[in-house]
Amino acid sequence: MIRNKRRELLQAAAVLAAAGGAGGTQVADAQTGRTPFAVAQTYIPIAGTDELFPVRRIYCIGRNYAAHAREMGSDPNREPPFFFQKPTDAIQLVPPGETVDHPYPSLTKNYHYEIELVAALAKGGRNVTPDKALDLVYAYTVGLDMTRRDLQRAMGDEKKPWEIGKSFDHSAPLGPLQPVARVGHFKEGAIWLKVNGQVKQSANLNQMIWSVAEQVSKLSEAFELMPGDVIYSGTPENVGPVVKGDVLLCKLEGLPDMSIRIV
Repeated sequence: MIRNKRRELLQAAAVLAAAGGAGGTQVADAQTGRTPFAVAQTYIPIAGTDELFPVRRIYCIGRNYAAHAREMGSDPNREPPFFFQKPTDAIQLVPPGETVDHPYPSLTKNYHYEIELVAALAKGGRNVTPDKALDLVYAYTVGLDMTRRDLQRAMGDEKKPWEIGKSFDHSAPLGPLQPVARVGHFKEGAIWLKVNGQVKQSANLNQMIWSVAEQVSKLSEAFELMPGDVIYSGTPENVGPVVKGDVLLCKLEGLPDMSIRIV
């Protein structure tokens, strides 16, 4: 009962915040007291509309292409899916047709790209079966899971959480969301990334070990999924480093290109 009440409050707050104005503040005042400062909500534009998608959580699946799993030292035939999260303010919006400056982060000397299909949910649930999972997906876009690889590996070697390698400012660039009603669901299609005009990653979505539907289903076993959740669906092989000045061009068949410049 308590969980259901909390869910209702979260959903009401999300709706009011998405509508703008003082609605979100009124929810906070009524339920938890007046706040001393405002915390900005993260939104993703919805292509072809004037609407914004409010982001609740960012989930990422690891090693979801067999060749990438092998290059990271894993056996894709035996490993169940695993997930990690990024903070909502990791999102960096990259409008189509633009090359957006992307800051090289602190603490790393080995900064890697990982191109991925991104799914955004407009419905939630627990223990969702794979045949119902795509009903939750509202839109797709192309994104990058940028990674401080040296920090990730160092933490892994020490048997410590490697969040510092994945969850930092601007580590999740993506384009505007393309609604399923317009682009359909993505079960196959070319996905590739170029650095300074040279192809570095190239694969097909049908090479994913766990499909988007299976990812949603597996996630819902561990977490109660909610509207506003975003899922990064894994990267193909040949991830690699970038340096300042490099220009990355990301392409996923059926979606607008995305481009960033490392600065």
